Amino acid sequence: MNNSVANTARLIGAGLRALLVLTVICGVLYPLAVTGIAQALFNNKANGSEIKDQSGQVVGSSLIGQTYNLPKQNPDDPEEAAKPDLKWFQPRPSNGLGSNSVNTQYSLILSGATNRSADNGAVNGKCTEEEGTLCAQVISAKDAVITDNSTAIYQVKPEDVPADAVTSSGSGLDPHISPEYAKLQIHRVAEQNKLDVKQVEKLVADHTTGRTLGFMGEPRVNVLELNIALKALTTKG
Repeated sequence: MNNSVANTARLIGAGLRALLVLTVICGVLYPLAVTGIAQALFNNKANGSEIKDQSGQVVGSSLIGQTYNLPKQNPDDPEEAAKPDLKWFQPRPSNGLGSNSVNTQYSLILSGATNRSADNGAVNGKCTEEEGTLCAQVISAKDAVITDNSTAIYQVKPEDVPADAVTSSGSGLDPHISPEYAKLQIHRVAEQNKLDVKQVEKLVADHTTGRTLGFMGEPRVNVLELNIALKALTTKG
C-alpha cells in the first residue's frame, strides 16, 4: 500500500517537474529566442511590414491593401456607397480593404472573397447584367473605371481595362495592382493633382516591382507606397 502511494507520488512529481521544465523552455525561452532573432535579423517584417510616410508616421502595412475614398456625407448611413477619391491611385475593388491611412487612421474591415464562379451571371458564355451576379459587378466596375480614368486628353478604352481593375483578390486584402492598372490611372491622377503626366509616369515606374527572383509571380505596384510617394510629390510641388 505504502509502495503504491510512493510510486504514485513519484510519478506525479516527475510529471509536474516535466511540465515545469517544458513550460519554461517552450513557453518562455523558445518564444523569447525566436522573437529576439526576428527582431535582430528581420525587424521590419517581424513588426508587420509597417510603412511610414515622409513624417515617419506609420500609415499601414505593405501586406494589406487600403481604400482611398471620399468621406461619406452621412457616416452613420450603411447604405451610402463609398466614392473613390480620384486624386489617389485606386486599389483592386474589394469590400475587405481598410480605410485610407495616408491622411486618416488605418482600420481593417474583413477578409474574404465572393466565392462566385467566373461565369456567375453569364449566359451562353456572355456576361449579363443580372443583379447580384459577378458579371454584373464586373460590368459595373469596368464602366466606373472607364468613366473615372478618362480625362479631356485621355480616353480609356474598354479593352485597356485589366482584370485586376474590376475583380478583387481571393483575400480581398491585396495591397498590389498590376503595372497596367497603375498606368491606366496616370492621366487622371496627374489631372487631379495638377501634375505633369511624365512626373506621374516616373512615379509609377519607380514603384513597379518585377517578378521575384526574375521568374516567380507577376510585376506589381504597391498602392500604399505609391500614394505615399504621390503625396510627397504633391506636397513638394
